[in-house]
Amino acid sequence: MTVDYLSLEEEANHLAQQLFGNDIEKCASSTNRLLDICTRAQGKDFLLIHNPGGWGCTPIERLLQWERSIVEGISATIEQCGSYLLTQYFRNGNGWWTHTRDFVKEVRFFSGGQYAMVEVMVAELKFIAQHIKNLQIILIGASQGAAFSNAVMRQLDELRQVYSIELGLFFPHMSRRVVTERTLAIDSNGVVPDPMAHRNLKIGVEAYLTAPFRWVYYRLQGRPEKFSYCINAPGHNYNWEYPEVQRQVIDFINLNFGTKSNTEVGLS
Repeated sequence: MTVDYLSLEEEANHLAQQLFGNDIEKCASSTNRLLDICTRAQGKDFLLIHNPGGWGCTPIERLLQWERSIVEGISATIEQCGSYLLTQYFRNGNGWWTHTRDFVKEVRFFSGGQYAMVEVMVAELKFIAQHIKNLQIILIGASQGAAFSNAVMRQLDELRQVYSIELGLFFPHMSRRVVTERTLAIDSNGVVPDPMAHRNLKIGVEAYLTAPFRWVYYRLQGRPEKFSYCINAPGHNYNWEYPEVQRQVIDFINLNFGTKSNTEVGLS
């Protein structure tokens, strides 16, 4: 199908103005994102959208190893089903200033599930689905990214071509979570119980209280790390190499999409 780029740009810009009003920077970002995705997804079978955990702004190459392994493992599995485009959806900007600015809205989402960016992603997904009819869309999210994906899915019940793989949802979001046949929710890595999913406050609080000390230690050692890398909560990791994690994801993909090959996909 040939893309009428000018018409697509006009429609994308109109949607952006509905979402962001007179905010020129956000309108331009939304318009460019939609144009880029709709252009590159033409002729693809799948669109994979990764919602990063934490602040939601970490590019794939800088993700924690286990979260990156999940994105790569799902991508490799989907490749057995057809062609795909992988992209990321950043909820926030990067840097201390943006984190400070966005702290209140992150807390509001954590405690009450309210997040304006959910409405934005819902509108953009509907736009993509409208313009690429046979595209299957899969959201990939871990931790806060899983919560964001589920909040989006709760508003997309009628959009049957969108699916979600969610790992390690934080316990405050559990009462709001909705799981349908198009959602895979994994709350345990099959090795160690996840304290963040199962409300083990002792381990969870310890992980966050000791994180600043690790952050300072790494900096003193001359090898600074992101603060999120310093949060050590055993069980709140879903490495693709864990058999139970990999099995559930592959079964979900096979059930919903089938595969060109029945061979399980592993990463070396």
